[in-house]
Amino acid sequence: MTEPTTEHTPALPSVPTEQVELDTPLQRGKQTVTAITVRKPLAGALRGVTLMDVMQMDVQALTKVLPRITDPALTEAELRNMDPADLVQLGTVVSGFLVAKRFKEEASSLPA
Repeated sequence: MTEPTTEHTPALPSVPTEQVELDTPLQRGKQTVTAITVRKPLAGALRGVTLMDVMQMDVQALTKVLPRITDPALTEAELRNMDPADLVQLGTVVSGFLVAKRFKEEASSLPA
């Protein structure tokens, strides 16, 4: 008699997320969206845009990328009508995800 084997599937690394509280909540029918969770984009979510445009928080690039990495998923129309302060917050999070950990650590250790 043979014992059943169990396969060990390696756990997928969790994708970092960050929550952004909106200054101006979005209205979706009867639902009010006050916070957006932004997931670190993987390479596929960045297709069709240049990394430089995303790092510079170019509005066109953000309107392509953010619908792919937000929860609830934002639409391009919602992004075009969004409070600029909220778009800057979201863009800052996205561009921060693209900076290597080493550079973040170096920047945080610099004297103010």
